Amino acid sequence: MAKERDQNTKDNKNLLICFLWNFSAELKLALMALLVLCTLATLLPFLPSSFSISASDLRFCISRIAVNSTSVNSTAVVEKPVLDNAVMTEKPVLDKPPLSEETVLSNGVIKRTFTGYGWAAYNFVLMNAYRGGVNTFAVIGLSSKPLHVYAHPTYRCEWIPLNQSDNRILTDGTKILTDWGYGRVYTTVVVNCTFPSTTVINPNNTGGTLLLHVTTGDLDRNITDSIPVLTETPNTVDFTLYESHRRREKYDYLYCGSSLYGNLSPQRIREWIAYHVRFFGERSHFVLHDAGGISEEVFEVLKPWIELGRVTIHDIRDQERFDGYYHNQFMVVNDCLHRYRFMTKWMFFFDVDEFLYVPVKETISSVMESLEEYSQFTIEQMPMSSQLCYDGDGPARTYRKWGFEKLAYRDVKKVPRRDRKYAVQPRNVFATGVHMSQNLQGKTYHRAEGKIRYFHYHGSISQRREPCRHLYNGTRIVHENNPYVLDTTMRDIGLAVKTFEIRTIGDRLLRTRQ
Repeated sequence: MAKERDQNTKDNKNLLICFLWNFSAELKLALMALLVLCTLATLLPFLPSSFSISASDLRFCISRIAVNSTSVNSTAVVEKPVLDNAVMTEKPVLDKPPLSEETVLSNGVIKRTFTGYGWAAYNFVLMNAYRGGVNTFAVIGLSSKPLHVYAHPTYRCEWIPLNQSDNRILTDGTKILTDWGYGRVYTTVVVNCTFPSTTVINPNNTGGTLLLHVTTGDLDRNITDSIPVLTETPNTVDFTLYESHRRREKYDYLYCGSSLYGNLSPQRIREWIAYHVRFFGERSHFVLHDAGGISEEVFEVLKPWIELGRVTIHDIRDQERFDGYYHNQFMVVNDCLHRYRFMTKWMFFFDVDEFLYVPVKETISSVMESLEEYSQFTIEQMPMSSQLCYDGDGPARTYRKWGFEKLAYRDVKKVPRRDRKYAVQPRNVFATGVHMSQNLQGKTYHRAEGKIRYFHYHGSISQRREPCRHLYNGTRIVHENNPYVLDTTMRDIGLAVKTFEIRTIGDRLLRTRQ
């Protein structure tokens, strides 16, 4: 009996030892926490009155100890430590000390430093560069608008010949801000690089590269970005293009369109392109810029004209990364100007909801001949309603007509001025805008309303539905307190345009939807 009692006592001792051994880590932490709390309780009476500790602080300390104890258990199973999202247990190792140091000068003044990181906006965003003559180039792009408003960025142009035995040539670039202050984060910049008049760049046609040196205007830092903007390979420059007495433009008229964006109506685009291909004639071309507006349906409408070589589309959707005015349309039209300036005699700038018109006894050729002495002329607007339709043929026939046939009511409300569009002789223009150019040589004519006008159906291009919201029969009406008059000028041309489309590309677009 005594032996059994001794055996039980021995087993209990062994069980207690095993228990203490298995939980030794937890017991050590508990004893350590108890020791810390007792030490704090002992020292608190001797601390100054300005120092205090609350019950919430004690709870926080205890909770951190509990977290540490559970993490010790977890490390026994998982070797990789788990990091709290809010608190990084390991600090990154810095190879270099922070640059924002303070220095006390001999006179006791504390010298502070400021260090910039990252980019709020790019110093320069290049679209393209073009040769404009034997010694001149144009560089088109975007730049940070605040930089140009509040600082003085500068541009230098450098020609580096491919033949290293030839000398490099440097000149100051002239910046032209074309967006009339409408820029947003970015503003459009056209840099004119004109080298001395006695210098011919790349005279032997051996090739070279044009560098644009762009500074932020910070003289202390002297921060310069050197950008290769144009490379000419050997024997690729046709210098006869720049000889005025040997002009041989491919087109008489070229249309430069602004950025096309939004949900455009395929039917309205169909009407616009058919009308203007007929209007300008065989020696004309249309350049459209897709900023997201040329959907598959719109492209199908343009495809027959692309196949005939009458339309070129540029995909410029990538420019959406840079926040400029109306999808960077100022940059787009300037790129078009310099890209095609030696390919056409006249270049037109207007929108795809606007239709040019010349009087019945005139043609576009006769009008342009009469304006040949001018480098630019502006075109007066005829504002048309994009909702009010003339119901002279009955509703059934009205709805089957094209947009510019049935939208026959012109707004006659008196206003101080209306926007104009324009045309230029591009060889005389250095930079351009949306409504006119202010950077050209030669004269501008502003009284061409008796020769050429444009009918503006504002907003109709972005409506994927039947445009007629109200039908009227009167010659003079008032709608929503606004006066309108019946103007059948465009309506009378509708049949001729439809016939022209069928004869030119066939009936492949007859099923085009709104």
